[in-house]
Amino acid sequence: MCGIIGYTGERDAAPLLLDGLQRLEYRGYDSAGIALLDGGEIHVAKGAGKLSTLRAALEGAYPAGAAGIGHTRWATHGKPTTDNAHPHLDCAGDVVVIHNGIVENYLALRNELSAHHLRSETDTEVLPHLIERYLDEGDDLLTALRRTIARIDGAHAIVVMSRREPGTLFAARCGNAGGVVVGYGEGEMFVSSDLTALLPETQRVAFLSDGEIACVAASGVRYVSFDGAPIEKQPQVVPFDAVSAAKGAFKHFMLKEIMEQPQCIMDTLRGRAIFDPPGVDLEDVAISDDVLRSVERVMLIGMGTSMHAAMVGRTYFERIACIPSEVDNSSEFRYRDALVDGRTLVVSVAQSGETVDTLEAMSDAGRHGAPQLTVCNTPGAQTTRVADGFVLTRCGPEVAVASTKTLVASITALYLLAIRVGMARGALDAERAGELINDLATIPNLVGDVLKLDPEIEKIAHRLFRHDDFLFLARGLQYPMAMEGALKLKEVSYIHAEGYPAGEMKHGPIALIDRNMPIVAIAVDDGTREKMLSNIEQVRARDGIVVGIVSKGDTEIASKCEYALEMPRTTPLLYPLLTAIPMQLLSYHIALRRGCDVDQPRNLAKTVTVE
Repeated sequence: MCGIIGYTGERDAAPLLLDGLQRLEYRGYDSAGIALLDGGEIHVAKGAGKLSTLRAALEGAYPAGAAGIGHTRWATHGKPTTDNAHPHLDCAGDVVVIHNGIVENYLALRNELSAHHLRSETDTEVLPHLIERYLDEGDDLLTALRRTIARIDGAHAIVVMSRREPGTLFAARCGNAGGVVVGYGEGEMFVSSDLTALLPETQRVAFLSDGEIACVAASGVRYVSFDGAPIEKQPQVVPFDAVSAAKGAFKHFMLKEIMEQPQCIMDTLRGRAIFDPPGVDLEDVAISDDVLRSVERVMLIGMGTSMHAAMVGRTYFERIACIPSEVDNSSEFRYRDALVDGRTLVVSVAQSGETVDTLEAMSDAGRHGAPQLTVCNTPGAQTTRVADGFVLTRCGPEVAVASTKTLVASITALYLLAIRVGMARGALDAERAGELINDLATIPNLVGDVLKLDPEIEKIAHRLFRHDDFLFLARGLQYPMAMEGALKLKEVSYIHAEGYPAGEMKHGPIALIDRNMPIVAIAVDDGTREKMLSNIEQVRARDGIVVGIVSKGDTEIASKCEYALEMPRTTPLLYPLLTAIPMQLLSYHIALRRGCDVDQPRNLAKTVTVE
């Protein structure tokens, strides 16, 4: 959720940078900073806290310079302090960097750079020092940046400025850690992480794709790939209205929000996942460790996509926090007179925070004295006011009715919450917590890899869109994802679809299987693979069409599927964050092929506020 802004031209850059950062404040942040290049010197002003504090400190004495970069940061490595705020400099003050993403191998790189003077606790600071090393070896800035990118693991958006090449900004996008937008002006150019920051200045923009670098000067921009090959890229003119600006380069909000998921996961963990020493800092969870230690079970509630996230969360609380857990549909919770009390932690999930059934269930839990936490995407929503504490998912507005990015963000929040509860209860030591957090830090980049399957998934959709019935099968943690895949297909394409635990297949659904019913089988290497292989064999024996979602390199299962989509390998607990993606894309492309309104499906509302 970090914000990036850059300018090079003839005007004073500082006010433009601060105004751009202000337009990015909605993304959330805990520190801010700017760097200006003037007369061969780089001047940095930064600090923890709100942008208004930085602006007030600079009022009447803005650093001079017609080229500069600015940043708002959510902390990952290192607390929100002035030293840890971006921008970051190299030893000599020649190179300054701002960055969105997580350098997954930063500890190894930091040790490698022990001869350099690193001033902060951040992972980002290794970047200017790596660039400095390659400059000292004789590289130009572009080559040094390319070599640096080749050394770092993870997904990143990086902007670099150097007094060795004054007036030029270098912006790179590696994976899907966040967007990079180049804005075209008259005798001036802009760079930002978000289109909305640029629109008051220009409507001519170009978007960087994964593996691209923009070399931005006041007179224009040239684009190259990470291997140095030139790229032809033409700017487009975006309408100056809020809806078009929010949609950006995408045809539909649903597709945009699917593609934003690496950033949403990263934004949900920023400032909360603490790497050294390992831990989780959930600033708005006001329930004390004493209360968490007294809890004897967890009850998770939600509806639709949020209930599917809650089902994954149930396993997290049991496996990570070692506490018995249940999940219930919010609308049914109050009808069964559930036995909850002060020793039951009730965790609700609702992207809007205004779902009436979830609010009624929370009221019922409150009457029984249960402590409550909620996961929500909407600051100030009713659920956050009713609960004793909350975890905001920080996804920004989700416009498409069919939830996508809020699913993965909610699962991420529940994972962090389970770690927090597990540590409070003594079920989790720091070493294991560190392993869990490091595993999560790799997920945004892996989700970016899954999104690259979009063209392949579109081809599958074109072959299957005429079918009127689908069955989604999975086991364990993937069963909620099977339910979610069926829900997405129903919502946007109006196709009848069901999500089933694969062990139930012989108890009824197997009677439906033939060439007219495609089967989406989630068969990743998470402990359920062998059983799922057996299910796929049974489907094949009945001439069923199998779309397999499998682990990368699993040629045995892939060979038994008409269509196989390979997921990068991760830990069993985190596979749901990957497997959700291909089913979202499949639903999107099938719906498009059937001529459906994917952003506003018939009969559906984004928030259900009446029973």
